Amino acid sequence: MTTASPVAGARAAAPSERTLESIALAVGVASFIVVALVAVIAFRFQPAPIAGPNSVGQFAAVTSALVAVVAFAGGRMLAGGVRPGILDIVDLVALSFAHAVIALLSWTLVSVIFEQAFIGAEVFAIPVILLSGAVAAVTGYVAFFSGTHIDLQLLAVILATFLVEGIVASMLTASDPLWWQEHLSSLGVTGDVSSLAFNLTLIVAGVLVTTLARAATAGIPTDHPKGVARVRLSLILVGVFLAFVGVFPVDDWFWIHTAFASGMAVVYGVLVVRLPVWITGMSRFFVYLGWVFLAVVVALGVFYAIGYYTLTAVELVAGTLVFTWIILFIRSAAALQEDLRPQE
Repeated sequence: MTTASPVAGARAAAPSERTLESIALAVGVASFIVVALVAVIAFRFQPAPIAGPNSVGQFAAVTSALVAVVAFAGGRMLAGGVRPGILDIVDLVALSFAHAVIALLSWTLVSVIFEQAFIGAEVFAIPVILLSGAVAAVTGYVAFFSGTHIDLQLLAVILATFLVEGIVASMLTASDPLWWQEHLSSLGVTGDVSSLAFNLTLIVAGVLVTTLARAATAGIPTDHPKGVARVRLSLILVGVFLAFVGVFPVDDWFWIHTAFASGMAVVYGVLVVRLPVWITGMSRFFVYLGWVFLAVVVALGVFYAIGYYTLTAVELVAGTLVFTWIILFIRSAAALQEDLRPQE
């Protein structure tokens, strides 16, 4: 992995693992202290509900999101994974934002679950401060560790987690409870927080896909002289088209939105079909699995055309299959490089 990407980086110049672990612990402690002090000011030693407005859960989720941004960005820069290039800066911003959203939504979900377990309960003043600081400490430690140790597999997990949590959050907060009767893109046209969450999720996920494309295809062995470049271009196009689907909401830009969404599906289909030609050493099982995924997507399209499936169902299943394939491709590409490394 020598390409200029967030998962590359000058690891030789990076601090030792023991040093990084010590710094990660220090980041956790600092996060605890800062957020606990802010909690003292915010709650004024008063009890608070577990979840909902003005709750300890809401406060902890928001502050942990801010902590995640700072901790991850600091970890990346300390590990030498950020170069003074526009693509690296965009990658850093997108990954930091993804960590913030994951922290925000994850802790919000945890607080809601605990609220359902302790119905009507309030959190006393001292526990409010301690819990807020503890959540920030865990988030700071994990985000810093992610920033200093990020690789292709971890990046793929971040992409999947961010995409799932962002879309689900948009579904749960949609002002129109019957959005699913139209199509998935209707989540991005309501003009509320749900719409913003949906469109930003697609935009940032698109950037993350382009990041994965540049990093995952670096150093893949193949007999085709232009195979790696074409696979990389295909994945980058998928990411760019996905981002533009979020940039151009379907209500204001129907044809442009539809063109990018359709283009993403077409590029994915071409990539799946041509992959064994472009990457000659790719696992046959993975190639066949890609053909099965593609056949399912086509079958779903036929079912929608005859009125058997709704468009929302088609989009959800097809999107899941496409991103599952991308994540599996990253792992297969890494395995291919690892197997052939002694022969290099």
